[in-house]
Amino acid sequence: MTESVPLTMFSKTLLIGLKADHFRHHLDLEATNALKQLPGLDVAIRNLLGPVAEQFFYLNNIASSVLVGENQLPDLHKLLLEAARILDIEAPQLYVQQNPIPNAYTFAMQGKQPFMVMHTSLIELLTPQEIQAVMAHELGHLKCDHGVYLTMANLIVMGASLLPLWGTVLTQSLQERMLEWLRCAELTCDRAALLAVQDPRIVMSLLMKLAGGSPTLAPQLNLDAFIAQARAYDAVGKTQLGEMLKTAQTAQLTHPVPVLRAREIDRWASSHNYQSLLQKNKTHYNNQADRTGKWRNW
Repeated sequence: MTESVPLTMFSKTLLIGLKADHFRHHLDLEATNALKQLPGLDVAIRNLLGPVAEQFFYLNNIASSVLVGENQLPDLHKLLLEAARILDIEAPQLYVQQNPIPNAYTFAMQGKQPFMVMHTSLIELLTPQEIQAVMAHELGHLKCDHGVYLTMANLIVMGASLLPLWGTVLTQSLQERMLEWLRCAELTCDRAALLAVQDPRIVMSLLMKLAGGSPTLAPQLNLDAFIAQARAYDAVGKTQLGEMLKTAQTAQLTHPVPVLRAREIDRWASSHNYQSLLQKNKTHYNNQADRTGKWRNW
């Protein structure tokens, strides 16, 4: 992994006072409200699953990851600080972990400082701007207070194996609802990525590489062809059979398929909602500015 990651050079708009509802995807809002109707779910996650998961991930990071900071992979640290300031949120701890599977995730529970983990294979695959888009996506989870349900989505599969048969059936039903919520939440966080990098092609390029990229293939990938592919995928759903197949394809996924995410970003980048957020915040990024965001984690 290359330690030198130069910061983006073009001016960006600081989104001072940005709130989650300013950019939250309507499917995320609907799915979150549906989960809130389940009695006792929040309490169960906070009091039962949360403390165990928190300790497990903390020990895992301390033992097998590198904590990023001013004196450790400082260019990655600067990318995170810039994204956090643009989104008006305090930056979490960032860990880099050796792993061949390109991935990143965020954990936030029990009112403690959240942390973000990025795998080395993901960093090696992406440009600095795309790395920052991933960071901003994860910051979107924090901005939208996704912490409790993220924990549930990550741990419910393990919990199912510990329950008797009747409990397993119940857990499978809940798992389906959690996965549906998670797919909707990811659409919101893709918007957070766009708000931070402020160039839809960066976000769509990131999604293209997650779909079929590698450090060797990345320079050969054609973003315009990938966008056309996303539109072709959209056309499949216009038939009843196509819609059924797409639903079956995504039912057990934690994320929407990359082409769908690219299409959503392409559309939102042209929307009045996105343009108005940038237009009403004319203050540009300054790496000497004070951080105004505050923690709103669980």
